[in-house]
Amino acid sequence: MAKYDDASWHYGGDYPKDLPNANAATHIGMFLNWCIDNDLLSEEQTDDFEEDIEKVKNRTLTGAEFLISVCDEKFTTDDLGQLGNDFAKAYYARKEKTASAKYASYFEDYEKVFSSGTAFDLYRVANTWENYDLIKPLIDQRFKEWKGFQ
Repeated sequence: MAKYDDASWHYGGDYPKDLPNANAATHIGMFLNWCIDNDLLSEEQTDDFEEDIEKVKNRTLTGAEFLISVCDEKFTTDDLGQLGNDFAKAYYARKEKTASAKYASYFEDYEKVFSSGTAFDLYRVANTWENYDLIKPLIDQRFKEWKGFQ
């Protein structure tokens, strides 16, 4: 098992003191939410957490809430099946655009969508369905682009 991300990595150090630790899970949760919507979870996750997965799909539980309650704040290779891991390694785990990259990384896209033109603060993006609906089409596009390069 390898970790892609962990909310606890974010809320240590210079994390904004006025925010709850749960805000550190929002960006991770939105990507995880997209993976759930696209049936990219591992067989173990789908077998063990069918009810919680349905809550995410029905929008009564956010991806960040799923990450916190089901995944112990950690997003790992064990959470995804092969296709999901292949995509996450190419898009989520890549922190910046390289010369050989065909598309932006998740973090570049996340900042692009949620930056208000001022200094971007990853942790101040609200964990809402409206915000998920803003990033979802871009992740859809990146997944199509990625599949085209396979």
